[in-house]
Amino acid sequence: MAVQFDPAAFAQRQLEAYNERNLERFLAEYTEDVAAYRLPSGEAVAVGKQAFGEHYRKNRFSLPNLYAELVSRMVLGNKVIDQERVFGVSEQPMEVAAIYEVTPTGIRRVWFLSAE
Repeated sequence: MAVQFDPAAFAQRQLEAYNERNLERFLAEYTEDVAAYRLPSGEAVAVGKQAFGEHYRKNRFSLPNLYAELVSRMVLGNKVIDQERVFGVSEQPMEVAAIYEVTPTGIRRVWFLSAE
């Protein structure tokens, strides 16, 4: 029996690792050629696993009160859309959406959209 591809499982594991600030486990859910973008500008946050990991090490996992609460999740084919409330980055919680494009080997693309 073939193992079924579950895109939401990748999103869930990376969220758990994010909340633990466990960079190694977090990065394990992404492909080597991962690219992250900010919407609506389309500006690249990081391209490649090394740059992606460095961005999170410096800008997120160094924050002692960092925590992302999953508000809702939708799966559309190989896309997972998470609405999250992120604490510890700024004084007020940030309302964000993350859109993950998942392959059987990991998350390949991610787009971030802030409510602000």
